[in-house]
This record gives sequence, structure tokens and C-alpha cells, in this order.
Amino acid sequence: MKHGHQDKKRISTALLLAAGTGSRLYPLTQNAPKCLTIVNGISILERMINILNQHGFKRLVVVTGYLENYIKDFLGDQMGGIKVEYIFSPLYKSTNNIYSLWMARKVISEPFLLLESDLVFDESLLDDMLYPDRLAAARLQPWMNGTSVTINKSKKVKAFLADKADSFGEIKYKTVNIYSISLKSWNGIVQRLDKSISDGKVNDYYETVFAQMIVDGSLSFESVSFDGKPWYEIDTLADLAIAEKLFLSDKYMDVKTVPLSAPRFLDTPLSNDVIPAKKAAEALSVAK
Repeated sequence: MKHGHQDKKRISTALLLAAGTGSRLYPLTQNAPKCLTIVNGISILERMINILNQHGFKRLVVVTGYLENYIKDFLGDQMGGIKVEYIFSPLYKSTNNIYSLWMARKVISEPFLLLESDLVFDESLLDDMLYPDRLAAARLQPWMNGTSVTINKSKKVKAFLADKADSFGEIKYKTVNIYSISLKSWNGIVQRLDKSISDGKVNDYYETVFAQMIVDGSLSFESVSFDGKPWYEIDTLADLAIAEKLFLSDKYMDVKTVPLSAPRFLDTPLSNDVIPAKKAAEALSVAK
């Protein structure tokens, strides 16, 4: 009963998964982790920190791996009103996001917001994600791939679907990879994560665990629509080119909340000068 009361409170802890190598963004990720990729003059990570500060978050736990010191140098242990903590995933080269989420099992003991570190989005989209057991989704478009969900009339998630899976006529919604999770749900998720990791399924996606729990009724998510405002997941150079078009306006190019000091590794440039996004997009279109 105590947990139920706590879970109705606004979430103030975020868990950011940032362990991956970002190989599909190479060569931009040769000397910096993917979350420090610049989108119109501001890194993905800086945009995200500003949004979390705007929404009153107090704690950020970052699961790191590839070039972890760059992230730690950039964030330090305090960003605005947010205390920053780190978990290093030593197997980041050979594991997937299920392992990164599992790494946080002993550190997170409160409701939290789960985010991937390759997302850019309008800050207002987070407004309805600040209470537990919600999932961000947008209506699936022809160019989108990855995990999707179906949703019932009460906006509850009915099922998770793998990429290209048949929904048998039901509307499919792309998962944005932002989830708010109650403590009760987290406790159940950790048990399933423990089982998956002990079974050697370190290269799965955590959505496989969510999918199983939705089917057996041990997990429930209310969907929050991310349609109508810009958001984008940046996995490739082509994605970066599109994101830079979506976030061109002054609204998205101004740093509004936390003045970030320059990282201490400026001997390695943190810019996208190796292949400008526009040229990369042109090259890709020609290749097609």
C-alpha cells in the first residue's frame, strides 16, 4: 500500500542508457559517445539534461560503457538541480540494452523515467510522462522500424510487436524508447531481467521482457502520444540529417536552462565536422 501511494507522485528520477558504441553513426562516434553527437550546435545529451531540469528532475543515473569518461567529464556529478550518478557496464561491446537496464537493478529503488541516449524531442512531450507506468508512442509511419505496440480504447498497451510483425489489422504505434516505471513494476521487471541474464540472453532488448509481462498481465503501460510535436531517434547519419531539419528553429537551438561548461576533453573535437549531416544525407541518397 505504501508503494502504491508513492507511485502516484510525480517522478523525479531518470535512468539514461548510454553504454553503446553508436557504430552506425561512425565516424562521428569514433572519438565521442553517441549521446554527445551535435544536433544544430547542441549535443543530444545537453538537450536531454535541459529538458529534465525543466521538468524538475532531481536524480539522474547514467549507465555508461563506450568512452564513459567523456560523458562523466561532460556531466560531472551535478547538472543544475540534478544529482548525477554513474554505473559502468564493462560488457558494453558484447551486450544489448537489456544488460544495461539490468545493471541498474541495485541502484534504482524508486519510480523512474527510462530513456535511451539517442533521442531528441520537444520538451513538452515529456509533460504526460511524469507519472508511473506510461509508455511514449507515435503512430507508426512507413519509414519507421523497430519495436511497436498495439493500444486498446483505454490507451493501455495490448501487445509489443517485433519489427515488421503483423498486427492483424490493428493500428501499430512506434515505441519512442521513453518509459515511466513504478516501483512495483520495476520490482517485477528486475525479476524477469535476472532470469534473462542468467539464461545468457544478454543480447536481447529489454522490450522482450516488457512484452512477456504485458502478455501475462504482470505489467501495464498507459500510452502517451508523441504525435504532433517533433521527436527523432538518431541511429545513423541519415537520421542525424533529418533531426537537424526537425530542430532548426531558435526554440530548439537555444540552451535555456543549464549553462554547461566546456568538457575537459576539448583536445578531441566534439563536432560533426568529419562528415556534415547534409553531405552525409546526399551521399546516402546517391547511394540509393
